[in-house]
Amino acid sequence: MKARVERPVPYVRDSFFAGRSEEWRELVVMQSDAVAWCRKVANLRACRPLGRVAPQAVFDAEEAGALLPLPLVPFELASWSSPKVGPDIHVKVGKTLYSVPWRLIGQQVDVREGHRVVEIYAAGKLVKTHARTERGKVTDDGDYPPEKIAFFMRTPAWCRQRASELGPNVEAVVKQLMEVNALYRLRQAQGVVGLADKYGADRLDAACARAITAGDPTYRTIKGILAAGTEHGDEPAEQAPPSAPAHLHGPEALFELPGTAS
Repeated sequence: MKARVERPVPYVRDSFFAGRSEEWRELVVMQSDAVAWCRKVANLRACRPLGRVAPQAVFDAEEAGALLPLPLVPFELASWSSPKVGPDIHVKVGKTLYSVPWRLIGQQVDVREGHRVVEIYAAGKLVKTHARTERGKVTDDGDYPPEKIAFFMRTPAWCRQRASELGPNVEAVVKQLMEVNALYRLRQAQGVVGLADKYGADRLDAACARAITAGDPTYRTIKGILAAGTEHGDEPAEQAPPSAPAHLHGPEALFELPGTAS
C-alpha cells in the first residue's frame, strides 16, 4: 500500500481558516493573509443576498463614490448632562467642578464630557472648554465678575508694595497681617490699603500708628479710628463750623454787599 501524500491546500478556498491553523506563527502574518483573502476571494464571489452579484462589484458601482474622507480627529464617545450653574460660577460634572462665565449663574447649561475635554454650552452655543479631570475643581479666574478679578489680582506681594508707598505704619500693619496665614488674611490687608482711597495716605498712616500703639492693628480697628476721626488723638478732628444762611443773621447781613462794612 502506498503512503498517502499530503498536498498543499490551494489558497482559494471557501473558508479562510480551514486547514491553515499551522500556517501562522505570527499575528501580523495572519492579519495580512486575511486582508488578501478578503480582496481576492470573498469579495469576488457571487453573493446570494446581493442577487448573485459579487460584493466588490456592488461596492465599485454604488458605494465607492459615496465614501467621505476620515475626520482629522478620531471619533470619541461622550456623555451629556444638564447641570445648573451655582452661585460660585461652577457646574458639577461627575466628580469635578468646572467654572463657567459668571453671567450664567442660575442658568441650566448643557455639558459634553469627552475623553480629553469638557465643553459647556448655553442656548446651543459653546461658552467654555476645560481639560477633563477625574475629580477636584477647575477654575478660570476670568470667569469671575470684574470686582472678583480685581480681588485676585491684589496678591500679598501687591499689598506689601502698596503699603510701603502709603507710609511706614501702614507697611508695618500689612507686614504683621502677612506674617501668618497670608492668604487667609489677604482680604484684611487689601482692606487696609484700600482705606487710603477714601481717607488719604496721611490719615491712614496715622490711624495705623494708633492701632499699633493700642495693640490691635486690624482692619476693623483702623477703619473705626478713621471713621471717628481720632487718628491724631482721643477727640475727633476739628471741623470748620457750618455757615448759616445769611437770612438767619438779620437784615443787615442779608442785604450786605461785597466790600461794604457790616
